[in-house]
Amino acid sequence: MYDLVIIGAGPAGLTASIYASRYHLAHLVIGIQPGGTIAHATRVENFPGFKVISGKELGAKMVEQVKSLGTEVLLKAAGRIENKNSVFTLLTEDSQNYESQALIVATGTERRELNIPGEHEYLGKGVSCCTACDAAFFKEKTVVVIGGSDAAVSGAIHLSQFAQKVYIIYRGEALRAEPAWLEAAEKESKIEVILKTNLKEIKGNGSKVTRVILDSPYKGSDLLSLDGVFIECGGVPGTSLLIPLGTELDKDGFIRVNEFMETNVPGLFAAGDFTTAGKVLQQVITACAQGATAAASAYKFLKGQKAPKILGLD
Repeated sequence: MYDLVIIGAGPAGLTASIYASRYHLAHLVIGIQPGGTIAHATRVENFPGFKVISGKELGAKMVEQVKSLGTEVLLKAAGRIENKNSVFTLLTEDSQNYESQALIVATGTERRELNIPGEHEYLGKGVSCCTACDAAFFKEKTVVVIGGSDAAVSGAIHLSQFAQKVYIIYRGEALRAEPAWLEAAEKESKIEVILKTNLKEIKGNGSKVTRVILDSPYKGSDLLSLDGVFIECGGVPGTSLLIPLGTELDKDGFIRVNEFMETNVPGLFAAGDFTTAGKVLQQVITACAQGATAAASAYKFLKGQKAPKILGLD
């Protein structure tokens, strides 16, 4: 049995592991994507110590540090969690069991879907959720990025290095990305922004995307001819593992935690974008801070020095 199991191999989970190693807690990390969703970012410019670094490289450096401290990182999917007699049992999808006295879950958010016709039909045939992964396939093509956040705008900037034309379509009245990303996008002549507009349908010829239908006419037409659709509409909290344990959620479906990253379930801690703490600012640096806090709280819990609950989490 481990002292601690950490589910999630993104910045929150990996930082929790680094601190758990310093606390001499016997633990392991289990996650699908080494580095988490940050691995999909083409450029990270706001993490201390690096003027510019790719998300993939940053995630790889974190994984390397975790392993250098002697911790195993298992790249597998978690199936379900059981909590009996103060012991957590993680059952992975390859039918392996891992037991621990404490658990930190840092599974982040899952990609938000558009839920429109053609989205699933043309996934991998012009529809993508990863600009960093697929931008190079659209050299001299016309593409659209759906969303108005940092991910959408930075993704559009990356796509402009390959595509002939990049549209950003956002339902709001103004893009909500950081000013630095907005300034860079405004300087790129290939990028054109369409606001207060949604996609109604993605259409194609059966083998690839050829056009989209808009809910509001653009330049006199509700049809936009293009070759690719990149969906960057944010994420929804990945809470499916924790709901069966009776973990408390807020009204938006995020895991409710206190300042110590404790949930309402004793011994269960959560960190990162899918927590109420993560709603404040979903960035690598805040995820790392939450992971460190969760590890410190797990250590105190295991040593019988449980941090006090805050109002609403008793």
